[in-house]
Amino acid sequence: MRVWALPLALLALVACVTYSVAYRRSAEAPVIAPMRPASIDPVALAKRLASMQAGWPKSRKFDCARIKCVALTFDDGPGEYTGRLLDLLSQRDVRATFFVIGQMVAADKGGFITRRIVDDGHEIGNHSWSHPPLAELSQEAVRRELRYTEDIVERVTGVRMRVMRPPYGSTDDAVAAETRREGLAQILWNVDTLDWRDRAAATVAKRAGEAKPGSIVLLHDIHRSTVDAVPAMLDTLARKGYTFVTVSELYGKTPLPGRTYISR
Repeated sequence: MRVWALPLALLALVACVTYSVAYRRSAEAPVIAPMRPASIDPVALAKRLASMQAGWPKSRKFDCARIKCVALTFDDGPGEYTGRLLDLLSQRDVRATFFVIGQMVAADKGGFITRRIVDDGHEIGNHSWSHPPLAELSQEAVRRELRYTEDIVERVTGVRMRVMRPPYGSTDDAVAAETRREGLAQILWNVDTLDWRDRAAATVAKRAGEAKPGSIVLLHDIHRSTVDAVPAMLDTLARKGYTFVTVSELYGKTPLPGRTYISR
């Protein structure tokens, strides 16, 4: 069965685990479901574009070479638990990076959660349109996976993304070349909470709490247990003196297109 034919609910259960088998280049590009139009408030979008011209997101400068920084990243949304996650992060004034799937953005009725990610000051990144292992696709298929998601996110939020995460960590030189052409840096991770496998909030919080200075932590906002883990996770890291930053803030600037980042 092709990916586009799977129910969206099943797509949301796909986990972002490290892809460890040999990569094979597919000779045939997969068929990608067309984007569905999102309902957009033109007045709100105009205000957002005006604020971006004045500087978006609000500038926050951290010297992560001197202080203990950690970047929390959430994949595969936006989903039904993303709104609650945003509430929890807002209560603590914590910023994170969200790697969104294009089909999930299309399913976000009115684009409200996707826009809120941006409006709350979080970094938003490209996690492909349908979550395939990119290293197995043709160049054209990779381009379509990235561009479809770039286009719908820009249409909904006014933001042109500058970072991406390859599903399953599946990348190679050809994928890197395509991300470079699209102006996207590849963001991997060095702390895997395995929240897709172990749906226990205490376990997820414990693994995230083992982050080191400069770590990029892999999480998924499509799992309720992960969102349940966030308060304890933030408490543990805060007690250890960590500052919570976006991926770009971790490096002090927008990461370079095509380059792969695992930690600072």
